Amino acid sequence: MRLVAIDPGPVESAVIWFDDGTVIAHSIDENHHVLGMLEVSEWVGNAEVVVIEKVESYGMSVGKDIFETVWWAGRFFDRAVRRFIRAEMVPRRTVKMYLCNDSRAKDGNIRQALIDRYGGIGGVKAAKGTKANPGPLYGIANDEWQALALAVTFNETEVS
Repeated sequence: MRLVAIDPGPVESAVIWFDDGTVIAHSIDENHHVLGMLEVSEWVGNAEVVVIEKVESYGMSVGKDIFETVWWAGRFFDRAVRRFIRAEMVPRRTVKMYLCNDSRAKDGNIRQALIDRYGGIGGVKAAKGTKANPGPLYGIANDEWQALALAVTFNETEVS
């Protein structure tokens, strides 16, 4: 399945272009730029779906950044739907349970699960590779790991 996965943030969002288990491209861009890219068919390409991380409440108080993130996630969803592209919101807990079998998993646990999946016995060296010999996850950094986790989970389960 060809998809675009977005890990939204209050100012910037991580984006992964993904095709049946292969990372095609990745970036972290300002939200207004990501929103604009959803208007451009060359950017979305022939994606079957745009998958966006859904923010969920766990009963704790939240601040301005969370509300901004939710607002941007909604704008990304709306823009995709207006372009007649299937859009899905997937909760972070679903990703944690799928990749780590533990709803308490942290970012580092998710990153390690992805490295194990793509690197096998070669580990991080096989998964990330080097500039001269890039691996399947070469250059993935920061919140792009969360977008990749979203892409892998949706690609393999089609949950929403």
